[in-house]
Amino acid sequence: MRTRRLGSNGPELSVVGFGAWEAGGTAWGANDSDDEVVEAIRTGVDAGMNWVDTAEVYGSGVSERLVGRAVAGREGVLIASKVAPAPEGSGFRPEQVRAACEASLGRLEVETIDLYQLHWPDEEDTPVEDTWAAMAALVEAGLVRWIGVSNFDREPIVRCEAVRHVDSLQPRFNLLMQEERALIRWCGDHGTGVVSYAPLGFGLLTGAITLDTAYPEGDWRSETDDPNAPDVVPEFLPDRMPGVLTRVDRLRPIADRLGLSLAQLALAWNHHQPGVTSAIAGSRDPEHARANAAAGDVELGPETLEEIDAAIAEPAI
Repeated sequence: MRTRRLGSNGPELSVVGFGAWEAGGTAWGANDSDDEVVEAIRTGVDAGMNWVDTAEVYGSGVSERLVGRAVAGREGVLIASKVAPAPEGSGFRPEQVRAACEASLGRLEVETIDLYQLHWPDEEDTPVEDTWAAMAALVEAGLVRWIGVSNFDREPIVRCEAVRHVDSLQPRFNLLMQEERALIRWCGDHGTGVVSYAPLGFGLLTGAITLDTAYPEGDWRSETDDPNAPDVVPEFLPDRMPGVLTRVDRLRPIADRLGLSLAQLALAWNHHQPGVTSAIAGSRDPEHARANAAAGDVELGPETLEEIDAAIAEPAI
């Protein structure tokens, strides 16, 4: 698989990485088997993904433990993890950041985390400058190699830059959810790499979701029915789904012509976008992981990219 440098000073990342949110289990329904999750990660790595993204809050540490187990003994695999603000995570005070990192190192069973990230903003208790200084101290201590942020907008990134360079941003970005396109371009222009999450639109861009889809018990997508709920994903609202699925269907002829699945087309589009270093694709299914990895070898020309953009931008009928 092709690789791309993360920002101005980061490592070479495969253009599709493995996302271990689903490995935590709790937000996507129960895992069928930890062994299957581990096999999915190993399959993705063996197929060319050279990095895995996880976090302390994914299954309250379950994901990190499974990632550590999956990559043990595999040379050249980079690990990215995250600390979250309290109460969901360990907290953003300097001493909490250090303790969270050490706890993640223990669960992952590694001596160094390659990319350590702030999971989402929280300045109620600690100024972001103080939190970022604590992250920089982790680099100086040799506990992590690079540091980044996730779900941040431009203003706090600029504030972090005044303390130490921000190596990466992890935003939600896919064909259906392009709100961060301008920020991603800005990051690319300022030496901050971008690793995009949800490149498959939480399953919408795989073609597997229909109006009749029944989600497993505990899957957060089954609870997205209140337009005023915090963190709602509007595309899953009942009144939005028909139009969203119509737009996804317009991509099928393009994928078929190229000999790709819808998921592979969506992943390839993602890692072709200006500013994007790598797209994070997660799965608990080894075969899906192998297919996702294959998207890292797909080349899309300018005309095809324009065709994709036109298809997804057309108003639904």
